Amino acid sequence: MKGTLDLGILYLYSQKNIEGKLFGYSDSDWCGDKDDRKSTVGYVFKFGTSPISWCSKKQSLVVLSTCEAEYTVAAMAACQALWLEALMEELNLRDCGPMRLLIDNKSVIDLAKHPVAHDRSKQIETKFHFLCDQVSKEKLELEFCRSEDQVADILTKTLKSIKFKELRDKLGVTSLTNLNQGGMLMYVVIQLVS
Repeated sequence: MKGTLDLGILYLYSQKNIEGKLFGYSDSDWCGDKDDRKSTVGYVFKFGTSPISWCSKKQSLVVLSTCEAEYTVAAMAACQALWLEALMEELNLRDCGPMRLLIDNKSVIDLAKHPVAHDRSKQIETKFHFLCDQVSKEKLELEFCRSEDQVADILTKTLKSIKFKELRDKLGVTSLTNLNQGGMLMYVVIQLVS
């Protein structure tokens, strides 16, 4: 914690950021807890270049496959995406196109787009098929991203310091000590450690 006191998230006020796209990442570490075999799941949503919503938590159930773990967190992220979309529309900050959710598991994308009774999906609870419903209504667009580019990994896995710093930068966490104090830049800062 000592080495991160100057880190925070900078929300720049610019036309580019206001007109920015809202998109998210979701990820899971399948059976990451060695004691109870439950997974840690996480998602992060960015508006333009800055994160505006994120979550990291341990799942309440044990899942039987990586597909189920990733599908479960994608369904959680779909619920958050729906809420964020309504908020953005209320603030007149977003047009009504499908929101992108980046996932590093092709099986999840295939299952959400083609909801047939695959052997790999029999055990997935019905409530998680909300994701499939949102995709079919074209409210949410699932997009594959390589595991190396999965920003939500920072919320779900133990990472080596180089990878951690790379994802932290992609997330939008920056050093606040070098900000231009004399300029005309308007900003809001959320400091991660108080």
